Amino acid sequence: MSSSQLSNKPNPPQSRILRGLRLYAGKLRLFKPNARLYLLNTIISGVAYGVFRLLFNFYALSLGYDEALVGQLLTVSSLVALIGALPAGYVSDRIGRKPSLLLANLTLMMSVLGMVIWRSPAGFYMMNVVIGLAQSLMGVTMGPFLMENSDEAERTYLFSFNAGFQTTAGFAGNWLGGRLPTWLGTSIGVSATSSTAYGLAIAVISGISLLGILPLLLLKRQRTPRQEAEDSLSPFQYARRNPKLLGKLVSPMLVTSLGAGLLMPFMNIFFRVAHAQSDATIGSLFAWGSLAMGIGLLISPPLADRWGKIQVVVVSQALSIPFLILLGFAPLYWISAAAYLVRLALMNMSWPIYDAFVMEHAEPEARATVASLVSMSWNFGWAFSPTLSGWLQVRYGFNPVFLGTISTYILAIFLYWYFFLHESDARQTRDQGLEIRDQ
Repeated sequence: MSSSQLSNKPNPPQSRILRGLRLYAGKLRLFKPNARLYLLNTIISGVAYGVFRLLFNFYALSLGYDEALVGQLLTVSSLVALIGALPAGYVSDRIGRKPSLLLANLTLMMSVLGMVIWRSPAGFYMMNVVIGLAQSLMGVTMGPFLMENSDEAERTYLFSFNAGFQTTAGFAGNWLGGRLPTWLGTSIGVSATSSTAYGLAIAVISGISLLGILPLLLLKRQRTPRQEAEDSLSPFQYARRNPKLLGKLVSPMLVTSLGAGLLMPFMNIFFRVAHAQSDATIGSLFAWGSLAMGIGLLISPPLADRWGKIQVVVVSQALSIPFLILLGFAPLYWISAAAYLVRLALMNMSWPIYDAFVMEHAEPEARATVASLVSMSWNFGWAFSPTLSGWLQVRYGFNPVFLGTISTYILAIFLYWYFFLHESDARQTRDQGLEIRDQ
């Protein structure tokens, strides 16, 4: 072979990367107009939520409340979301996906603004009840909406892009949230860590979230499966006829939620207490964390295409455990921060893949109910764990919180493997044995 022929020969790794990028771009072009509009809403809402998630705990503490109240507020919103999940699924089926999304987004925006206006514990509790209802309706509508506005070819990519855009938008939200109180506080002559600066920042982002409603207004309404076929199998009948499958789909999420509710709502407090970091530093870390998680979410669909959805779920979550341990027990901030970034990318890259997996295993007329049950399982842990976590932090610090989260995550990974990989392998082995005996 001549030197000219060698020089013209494409580099295999480079060629594979280019083919992969072309394949990815082709999948994105398949997104339907409704899906594109929903992604735009996701980006705008993700920015607003990133600011709120970073600042609310600090806002509550600046008003003189402690971590125990913060945990109780999270418990209230999650408990309401848990109780309201099945009714929310019914509402989503009856009024349609577009009205449900509009109602949920508008209600969430108003409740965030309400916590700036009513600063008392009673006001916080009331607004968190409203937040729980809005999150429940939004959560049970999202999965069926994405299923109804996608085909099998691009479905995994759409679910992952939705989650990826939300977290990547959170990059901007967390960065903005770390600086917004300083900018606003300086402009009105108050401290950046005062309740006035935090409250004004939250009020500003509630206005930003209003822009996210505009793409939803342009959605083309579709009839839901139940509206199209009233005599079809009802979701509740489906649930009664498939208890084993639903138990397998829901139980790993339930166990994970118990651990996530212990730790995730308090990560900003952890970095302030354990490593004495400023709001701006924590905001920047959360921003980079959102970006890392967004990148992980965007690369997960090709991995799922190649290796399988559940394989990616099990492997990515298992790899995140050592970094969770480093995050909680490393003595130096930079080690803990680096572990935080890697853990976020690994642990969260599997969620949209699993959401798509769950929706694919549900009958069209039962998707809202299955989404409701999954939402209930996720909110169950968040309804009770934050209160326990706040109590543990006040008395013992963060060490028992991390140990509880690590233990539940390991158990959930085992359940994913046992229900969907181990049993599948066992069935294949039995089938192969039967074929050999038949021969």
